[in-house]
Amino acid sequence: MIQFYKKRDFGAFISDSFNFFKVYGKNYFKNYLLINGLLLILMVTVFIFGYRELFSQIFGSNLDGDSYYFERYFSNNAGMLIGVGILTFLLCMILAIVNYLYPVFYLKRIAQGAEKIKTDEILDDFKKNSGRIAKLCLGMAFIVIPLALFIVAFSYILIFIIIGFFLIVLVYPTLFNVITFLMYDYFNSGRGFWESLSYSIRSQFSYPNGSEKSPYWKYWAAAFIMFIMISIASSIFTYVPMIFMYGSVLTSAPDGNFEQNPFTGTVGIVFFVFYGISMLLSFLLSNLLYVNAGFMYYDSRTDLHQKVELEEIDTIGINE
Repeated sequence: MIQFYKKRDFGAFISDSFNFFKVYGKNYFKNYLLINGLLLILMVTVFIFGYRELFSQIFGSNLDGDSYYFERYFSNNAGMLIGVGILTFLLCMILAIVNYLYPVFYLKRIAQGAEKIKTDEILDDFKKNSGRIAKLCLGMAFIVIPLALFIVAFSYILIFIIIGFFLIVLVYPTLFNVITFLMYDYFNSGRGFWESLSYSIRSQFSYPNGSEKSPYWKYWAAAFIMFIMISIASSIFTYVPMIFMYGSVLTSAPDGNFEQNPFTGTVGIVFFVFYGISMLLSFLLSNLLYVNAGFMYYDSRTDLHQKVELEEIDTIGINE
């Protein structure tokens, strides 16, 4: 059994995240796929066929000297494109909510002593917290995300004076940690949105008692390393179809059709199948990030460490 409320160093965050899936992985992903599986399939399907159609039109545009081919395609299919856009937006919203909050509710139950979680229990957590989820979504949409985008955009602008690159490397993991801490705290502490947002920011730089060393660098490093590992793993399925496509371009005799639209035929099918696999893998691997952030959050709650340890000692006494 994994202890959640305790101090950890950088290495412990990484190792305990993998240990968590060794212990609870089967039950975790079973529930995850039962709750999220249909959404994932719909999302990947929409993206695959949407991107395939879009790229086909881009590469097939301006044929026979018609410079307005691409523009006319959009005007003739405006209704379909708007419908697909709305569907994609709604799917993204629902998928984001489930993806972010499923680990929060799952880890909360495990940290409270549960050993095997049922799908109905997680769904019940979503239902019971529907009001708080709605408030969180509003706060994220109108406060957190705009501020995060502004910070990221400012960092990109500073790339021109070199320092921006280092800021981006610092900003991305830090913003991710702030957002995940916000969600963990909002559903674990009972605090309001503003209080949890304040805690999620302050906890990146100091522990509640203020007398211990800042945890910022170990939180940043743990998130950064996880980002790198997940990016490498998921990108394999992106590079394979690209290599396959470029190999076809270099080894096939040019006939004009492939050059006009490389996303048709066998090459196009292989490319988008691998693209879909890469998307699914990214969603699954992202759980490592969320669980890793959960261990960071429990590390930051030093106010509960001693309380949990005393409860465990009392339990041992009772069992004896």
